[in-house]
Amino acid sequence: MRPAHLDELVGQQHLLAPGSPLRQLVSGDSPQSVILWGPPGSGKTTIAHLVAQAADRTFVAMSALNAGVKDVRGVIDAARTRRRAGGSPTVLFIDEVHRFSRTQQDSLLSAVEDRTVTLLAATTENPYFSVISPLLSRCVLLTLHALTEADVTGLLRRALTDDRGLAGAVELAPEAEAHLVRLAGGDVRKALTALEAAAQSATAVGQRQVDLATAEQAVDVAAVRYDRAGDAHYDVVSAFIKSMRGSDVDAALHWLARMLVAGEDARFIARRLVIFASEDVGMADPSALSVATAAAYAVERVGLPEAQLNLAQATVHLATAPKSNAVTAALGAAVADVRAGKGGPVPRHLRDAHYQGAQGLGHGAGYQYPHDHPHGVVAAQYPPADLAGVDYYRPTQYGAEREVAERVTRLRRVVRGGPADPSPPSTSGEEQV
Repeated sequence: MRPAHLDELVGQQHLLAPGSPLRQLVSGDSPQSVILWGPPGSGKTTIAHLVAQAADRTFVAMSALNAGVKDVRGVIDAARTRRRAGGSPTVLFIDEVHRFSRTQQDSLLSAVEDRTVTLLAATTENPYFSVISPLLSRCVLLTLHALTEADVTGLLRRALTDDRGLAGAVELAPEAEAHLVRLAGGDVRKALTALEAAAQSATAVGQRQVDLATAEQAVDVAAVRYDRAGDAHYDVVSAFIKSMRGSDVDAALHWLARMLVAGEDARFIARRLVIFASEDVGMADPSALSVATAAAYAVERVGLPEAQLNLAQATVHLATAPKSNAVTAALGAAVADVRAGKGGPVPRHLRDAHYQGAQGLGHGAGYQYPHDHPHGVVAAQYPPADLAGVDYYRPTQYGAEREVAERVTRLRRVVRGGPADPSPPSTSGEEQV
């Protein structure tokens, strides 16, 4: 069912305008090298087959899975010899080009630059992450979109009747059609494979119609579109974090499940949970960091699949916890001041006085040991002089941080020289700040 000509290509209308780079590539009107970037089953290999059909050029295909620099140089040398002899130009198709190392990609540069070969490369991963910039700059990047459900439906119906497909041998019930389309996840190859399996199952039991039960029996696993090294990886984890930040526990569990099913590194997920615990929960629920680090420990010590439960528990805890970014904002403000050159020398009374001669320099003179004070807090200048009185940490009123906010207010008042507020007596009978 692979399209025999470009007009049969489905779902990429933005690339099919008259005179477009794709049409020029297929027709042979332009020697411009092209990188095709798109999800599985969107038509990249189909386009390569259409290019290969042209009779006025030599088409060489290789996969980055099993080709090396020697193979690439062999094609380039043959193309150069052919061109010098007045032969046809060479189109080099490299599938899964993102799997080429930097050295392997470097070996293509000069041949692409002087058009010894016209490169046609296909990748499912974002080329801005996976293709070296010198090679990317020498090519036209064409982005193929995932096929819509309508596109996949149309292709299934074409396969049912077309002589290249099932040629009317079976019919597809509407519920079965919807099931196969949903399972495909925009991958037309998966849809056609599922249709073929379902049709064979129906034929084996003497049924002419593929019903829902037959389709479910033939194929029962949905396609999960996820690339661990590309932009989908970052998009999904971004959605995961933002769902927890937005306190949508159900959405957070969905994104967690998608990463786990797709084979994401559990240690990566655990690291994001640990970061989130301080970045977005902070002192609103100080136990969040303990839960996240415990989940990370479980991933290391227990491993998958059992540690999925630990990751899920931590996700639920963080998503439902009160939120505060006060710790994040406080550190950011302090770092900004340091980078701006603020902050003078360490006050003398805070300097290290342990080494010989330090006291003669006045180091440590006037330092008050807080534990010697009945309240455990004394008035003193702790920051550099030009930052005295600056409030970096601004606690919120959410969760446990509300109590922290009250305590911080009292502490600042005493440390900066104000009177201490009366507080409930401690177990020792002494007042505490």
